[in-house]
Amino acid sequence: MDDSWVLKEMGRGKVELKRIENPTNRQVTFSKRRNGLLKKAFELSILCDAEVALLIFSSSGKVYQFASHDMDRTVAKYRREVGLPDSSNPQFRTREFWRSEIDELKRSINTLEARLKHLSGEDILALGMRDLKQLERQLKIGVERVRSRKRRIVSDHATLLKRRHKQLQEENSRLHKRLKELQDGNISSGLVGENACTMFHQR
Repeated sequence: MDDSWVLKEMGRGKVELKRIENPTNRQVTFSKRRNGLLKKAFELSILCDAEVALLIFSSSGKVYQFASHDMDRTVAKYRREVGLPDSSNPQFRTREFWRSEIDELKRSINTLEARLKHLSGEDILALGMRDLKQLERQLKIGVERVRSRKRRIVSDHATLLKRRHKQLQEENSRLHKRLKELQDGNISSGLVGENACTMFHQR
């Protein structure tokens, strides 16, 4: 029988043990049950003088722990009891380190892929109102940043065009001035030449 469909007595009613689909409700339940479990582990270690080590990993990969004694010592003791390799071995630690790194990278990739899908409007049916509002805020912030960047580009382009237009006007004025100087020079040269010819004929 599938354990996810087992009915368990809780208080006065019954609750169906299966995965909570709503992310917000799932997180709230996780926080409550986690705190209760950590409290029970602490009480067990005090009341019964037991050596207790508890590790809890959330669905996002965050770790929570309780240890009545040194965690490493308790874990090493457990590994010896069940015949697992000695974790103090450098080679074992290297393998464990890279395995942990790979798992962490996989979790990060999955989280980022899920966020990208949400930002593109995909796979949002399972999101609750709180998650949808947060996603909406993120989208609004993203849109505003895009618009701000567009306005900045348009403004910079307009400024560049104005500067270029001013440079062209100045260059045009300079050329007109130079042309006028050349024309005036040609007229003066022509007058001098005519005067010289007149004087020659008079002689």
